[in-house]
This record gives sequence, C-alpha cells and structure tokens, in this order.
Amino acid sequence: MKIGIMGGTFDPIHNGHLMLGKTAYDQFKLDEIWFMPNGNPPHKKQESIESDAEHRLKMTALAIEDIRNFKLQDYEVKRVNVSCSWETMKHFKEQYPDDEFYFIIGADSLFSIETWVHPDRLFPNCVILAAYRDDIDTAEEMNTQIAYIGKKYNADIRLLRSPLMQVSSSELRQMIEEGKNITGLVPPKVESYIIKEGLYGI
Repeated sequence: MKIGIMGGTFDPIHNGHLMLGKTAYDQFKLDEIWFMPNGNPPHKKQESIESDAEHRLKMTALAIEDIRNFKLQDYEVKRVNVSCSWETMKHFKEQYPDDEFYFIIGADSLFSIETWVHPDRLFPNCVILAAYRDDIDTAEEMNTQIAYIGKKYNADIRLLRSPLMQVSSSELRQMIEEGKNITGLVPPKVESYIIKEGLYGI
C-alpha cells in the first residue's frame, strides 16, 4: 500500500488538515492517510501544547471517523520518549516493509528540515510530500529547495500542490478563548467535543 503520514500536534485538528490529507490522497493516488498526533515532539515546548494527548487523539479520531481511508495512528502518543520523525518512519518501515510511506510536511518544514534530528535517517524510509503554499512560497523557491535537499541527502521529495485554508490551530485556540465562532473551520464533531470538554478557555 501507499500510505500518507499526516503528523502534527492537532491542537485542535481543523479542516485545513483534512483538506491537505485529501489533496495528498488524490494527487499521489495513496491508499490510506494516517493522522498521527504528536506525543512529545522535540521541536515544540510542552507548554505550547494546550491540550493533553488524549484530548488531541480523541479530536483527531472524531475528525476522520467518517472519512474513508483516513486512519488514526497513535504510535507517537503512546511513546514515552521524545518522538523524532526519523525514528517513527524507521519504525513504520520495519513494521510494514511491503508498504510505501509518504511523509506530508508544510513548506516551512521543508526549509527547516536540516535542523531536525538526524534528517539523513528520515529520507531512506519515506517519500517527502512538501505542501506548496502560494501565499508565502513560490513554486520556484520550493523546487530549488527540493533539488538541494534531494541531491544532498539522496532524498525523494515531491511538491504537493494544496489549496490554502486560512486557519491555524493557534489562531483557532485564540478565537475560542475570545468566544468567537469557529463553525466551518473545524469538523462539527470536533467543535462539539471542544465545547463539551471545555477546551481552550471555553
């Protein structure tokens, strides 16, 4: 199978995440998309993650439960130690040697990927799909970076042309805290869960 990996804190998961997953699924003819909430990501301070892992896992499950071929992956949430992308992808490749993995990242991650922990160990285990955001980056800049990383690390990196949704998890948290309406920005079941659990200052 061809499996796309959508990682993130998902604090909260929103419609932009789902749209990116669907675009990758369609554009690269993937068989499944695994949505994988981070447990303890090395690049984020714990205090910047407002909801505990179980809430983020539940919101992710609710967001994708009615979408065919979107699956919940709890591997990183269940890990006690810091979750590094190269370790996660190495684990998946060892567990499922007959499958091909596509690791979906944003444009910002493409330009900072050399600062990740052992990026050289990530590339042998997956194809990188770098999402193109035309509000910030041009295709030319993206392709230049893809060529540079690809040559330096013998990496397979492909451009993912995704429509842009003007929303981020941090903006959503602020909106919720300020009592603003987030209907249409997150799946209805996620919105109901946030209200029910009193997340983000409700």
